[in-house]
Amino acid sequence: MNTATASLPATKPAAPRLVDPAAAVAAARAHSTAGEIAGQTLVMAWRALKKMRRNPEQFFDVTIQPLLFTAMFAYIFGGAISGGVSAYLPVLIPGIVAQTVLTTCMSTGVQLREDMEKGVFDRFKSLPMARIAPLAGPMIADLVRYLIAAGLTFVAGLIIGYRPGGGVVGVAGAMVLAIVTGWSLAWIFTWLGTITKSAKSVQGISMLIMFPLTFLSNAFVPVQTLPRWLADFVKVNPISHLVSGTRALANHGQLSGEVGWTLLACAAVIAVFAPLSTRSYRRHL
Repeated sequence: MNTATASLPATKPAAPRLVDPAAAVAAARAHSTAGEIAGQTLVMAWRALKKMRRNPEQFFDVTIQPLLFTAMFAYIFGGAISGGVSAYLPVLIPGIVAQTVLTTCMSTGVQLREDMEKGVFDRFKSLPMARIAPLAGPMIADLVRYLIAAGLTFVAGLIIGYRPGGGVVGVAGAMVLAIVTGWSLAWIFTWLGTITKSAKSVQGISMLIMFPLTFLSNAFVPVQTLPRWLADFVKVNPISHLVSGTRALANHGQLSGEVGWTLLACAAVIAVFAPLSTRSYRRHL
């Protein structure tokens, strides 16, 4: 029997598909939209708030410190500086508000470094989220802590005799100014959290930065009582502008030029340290 072998037609190799580089770049969206970044940041803020609720010890510094510092400084320094506690309170309370909020923001970098050491941020590597969201989210949640610290300071002042001349509006404006300043400075400590090797290092460096700036200001003593060389530094200290702005708002209800200088400094800090923090965070991914 003869078997016929059927010859199959030869297949031509498929022509290579040409890809337009410009079209490929246009089709691929490398960055999240502004709306997506905002949504992802709020999700991370909600995560941080739930973490705070499960760890109430995170509120110890913003509840105990304002009450302790207000009473201690008022009765220890009131007579020596202003001749009495009641005369010293208009000077002290706005200064304590600024000092408490600013020292509270130092914990932002410490908490960030602890999460990175525990591997929490390793889970975010595979998630399609903006790199700034894990950094900005906890900072937004910390606004609650700043609000508690500022509010309790004014409450403690009212209890011991402080009567702000700016009324409710002035006090609210002073609190908002202090909170905005604390949030902007928290970017510095966030950046420190991404470049240091341990949470203790972040805490130590943060204290070396913030405590001298806070106490070498007009928060607790009049500038006129200081030596000239120290008074010159205090006058240009950004914390002094914040304290002067909060005093004008809380005591007189006035929107002074110090408020503008403080907000300008806040914008400069955010413009510099927010990109630095994001870039340094990417290096860990």
